[in-house]
Amino acid sequence: MPNNFLSTIPDYKQAYRAIQMFKDEYMLDFINVEELGMRDEDIDEKVMEQGIVHNIKNFIMTFGKGFTFNGSQVHYDKLGHDHWIDLLFYNCDLRRLVVFELKKGKFKTAYLGQLSSYLRILNDDDRREGEEPPIGIILCKSADKAYVEYVMQDFRQPMGVATYKTADEMNAKLLEVLPSKEQLEKLLGD
Repeated sequence: MPNNFLSTIPDYKQAYRAIQMFKDEYMLDFINVEELGMRDEDIDEKVMEQGIVHNIKNFIMTFGKGFTFNGSQVHYDKLGHDHWIDLLFYNCDLRRLVVFELKKGKFKTAYLGQLSSYLRILNDDDRREGEEPPIGIILCKSADKAYVEYVMQDFRQPMGVATYKTADEMNAKLLEVLPSKEQLEKLLGD
């Protein structure tokens, strides 16, 4: 995943742990746009967020252990300006808050500025003694990795950019070899 963790997290072990924790791409197969009767380009961030929150256990399991869910659309008022963090987590292993900013389309550089402001606010207002500075992840539909790494160089807060796919985008050959939803439910029910 394109990130600036090595240059923004002073402790090399913490930076390396953060790099290993987050993937380049996430399969959000529990967000089935066909069931919603929508095409991929019609999905907005709110639909994505609701799908993730509704399936929060599945979303957390894509990261591994140590994550706790703090909330969605977490509101912060800073100097009279409203800020709404899409998804906020805490990671026990990293000892830091983790922000996920959801974007329905292609990566835009403006997203880094938005995420940077969230991280600044969390660092100033919510960071407890003994905690490390927060990490931010932009989760968008697509991104040019080389470009993201290039524009991220001057940002001083730990952040990364990952992409996602939904169930309707899974490889057809893979779907053929996987058991159906009904078969899996039967197997798990036994």
